[in-house]
Amino acid sequence: MVGHLNRVLVCSPSAAGWDQAGRISRWRELGFHHPPDFSVAQQQHRALCHQLESAGAEVVHLPAASDLSLDAVYAHDASLSTDFGVILMRPGKPNRIQEAQRQREFCQGLGIPVFGEIQSPGTSEAGDIVWLDAETLLVGHGYRTNARGIAHLRALFAPEGVEVISAPLPHGPGPSACLHLMSLISLLDDETAVVDLPWLAVETVELLRSCGYRFVEIDPSERDTLACNVLSLGRKRLLALEENQKTNDRLRAAGFDVRTFPGSELCINGSGGPTCLTRPLLRS
Repeated sequence: MVGHLNRVLVCSPSAAGWDQAGRISRWRELGFHHPPDFSVAQQQHRALCHQLESAGAEVVHLPAASDLSLDAVYAHDASLSTDFGVILMRPGKPNRIQEAQRQREFCQGLGIPVFGEIQSPGTSEAGDIVWLDAETLLVGHGYRTNARGIAHLRALFAPEGVEVISAPLPHGPGPSACLHLMSLISLLDDETAVVDLPWLAVETVELLRSCGYRFVEIDPSERDTLACNVLSLGRKRLLALEENQKTNDRLRAAGFDVRTFPGSELCINGSGGPTCLTRPLLRS
């Protein structure tokens, strides 16, 4: 999750229908803070893509589809990249289930095989999944990823020698909110993580420390503006939201090159930051 980002999948607000009245009308039930402003969101997404390309990544775009919802812009959640192919998630948020099928078609078109698929009654979203190393997967157990989904991941990875560890998530704002494991932790390099420490379970904190990770804590005043949602571009470079200046300064003080883009409409409104907006397909 922290190697040089070579290829990354995104889904623009246009492809997700942020310019269509029928989809915009569902903003409240999908958990957005207000009706999305398409033009501002599209401009902010272009700024995101510019930063990704400037960092040397090939940016590929998921095509528009009639069964995508506003949430599809957060392309990270519907699939998980592995050395064996992609695993298609079964999101715990019902309107997002079709995203996995659209990503299946797209990835297969790129020649990327499907390694597995989470089946009902299991649920899993990739925002709950963190690779601690090549053989250890930490999976948040919460309202979006359930015990059946974790068990299915464990069964898929067992033959490949990958250990799947369950990490309990807090109730937080409740089932309707978007609280993923990666809402509370983002890996920055092989030994550093940015964390929302008070919200992490004790066993998760102890596990991370036993693995040798040092922590950079977010500024608590920036929790609601997704300060913990930081994308590693590799080589000590990070992509973060420009709104979180205090946390970004902490990251710079820790020795990282922090690039930013504005996310008021694209990210904060729908509770999805730089990691959520990107599905890394290849790192080196």
